[in-house]
Amino acid sequence: MDYKEFLVQLQKRAGKDKKTTEKLSLMISKTLREECADMNTVMVKGFGNFEPKKKLEREIFNPATGSKMLVPPKIVLTFKPSTSIKNQLKELTPNE
Repeated sequence: MDYKEFLVQLQKRAGKDKKTTEKLSLMISKTLREECADMNTVMVKGFGNFEPKKKLEREIFNPATGSKMLVPPKIVLTFKPSTSIKNQLKELTPNE
C-alpha cells in the first residue's frame, strides 16, 4: 500500500474529506518526527511503540576488499508492534 492508497483508506474509515485526512496524516507524522528527534518514545495504543535508539561507533570488515571500516555512531528509529498486532499476524501465519 502506498501513501495515496493509505490516505484513501483513512478517508473512508474516518468519513472525512481528502484535504482534512491528508492534513491529519501530516500532523501525525510531524509530531512523530519531532518527538523522536527529541529522543522521546512515542506509544500509540493498539499499534505499537516508536523508539529512537543510539547505535555506538563500530568497526566492520569488508570481505570484498579485506579492509576494516569504522561506522560512525548514529540514531535509529525502532518500532515494536503491540501485542494485539502480533496476535493478528500469528493468526495469519499458515501452520505447517
